[in-house]
Amino acid sequence: MALMITDECINCDVCEPECPNQAIYLGQEIYEIDPHKCTECVGHFDEPQCVQVCPVACIPVSPQHVETRETLWQKFQRLQGPVSS
Repeated sequence: MALMITDECINCDVCEPECPNQAIYLGQEIYEIDPHKCTECVGHFDEPQCVQVCPVACIPVSPQHVETRETLWQKFQRLQGPVSS
């Protein structure tokens, strides 16, 4: 399940630097989340960091991008690329 930012966003700039996958970016009006990069912080943290810091609670799960924890883990591994030993 990728997250999304609703139009309640106040553009406070606290979520963008918290994203370990650089999935959050400033859209035309509000911040947006790239669902292809969002792993809900699986592989990095126990909880989505953007949700933790958002002062207006405007970052729910996107109903258009429902994914299992396993799928999020696979996305995390794909985004990290091959691990060199």
